[in-house]
Amino acid sequence: MIYPDFFDEVPRISLHDPLAEFLGATQGGILQYGYVDAVRLAGHSCPTVASTYWSTCKALAFLYPDTLPVRGAIRVEFRQDSSSGVTGVIANVVSMLTGATLDTGFKGLAGQFDRRRLLFFAVDMPGELRFTRLDTGQAVYAAANLQHVPGSPRVSELMASCLDRTATPAETAEFQALWQERVRRILLDYGNDPQVFALAPV
Repeated sequence: MIYPDFFDEVPRISLHDPLAEFLGATQGGILQYGYVDAVRLAGHSCPTVASTYWSTCKALAFLYPDTLPVRGAIRVEFRQDSSSGVTGVIANVVSMLTGATLDTGFKGLAGQFDRRRLLFFAVDMPGELRFTRLDTGQAVYAAANLQHVPGSPRVSELMASCLDRTATPAETAEFQALWQERVRRILLDYGNDPQVFALAPV
């Protein structure tokens, strides 16, 4: 799999998954995910996938400042319905990282490791996305304000040409480069900008 070099520059996240430890899937139950894993899951790299990956990483770091986040022990809530806008795409990435699912996840063993009923949509709350630790009840809202990271004005025109198949090979390459350049800037240039990636304790 060949992909832009900057994918590997994005910090990875390590989590402790008790189920992985119990079943011997990984030593100590430690799982590590990178941005490229989110891309593999979604099948593409875009501002939504990038900001979701990084917002989730930042939210989990906030909730677990002194220890690894515990995968499968985090409730995630969305204000929007699952079919609204890009909420479904966001939820897929969040689910991969946190282990949270609706009712389709692992049912557990002897009352342990249940991954169901941890993902909720259409929740009446002030923020768009809320993460909650099940053990402590500590919660945080996470938001990505991508309007602060504008893309090239050429992107819309080039995208239209690519979609209607009138773009030249050079124009196609330019579109792809400009598209991924904005993704790179979101993750690497603005990753620690609180105006772009905002956390609000509940």
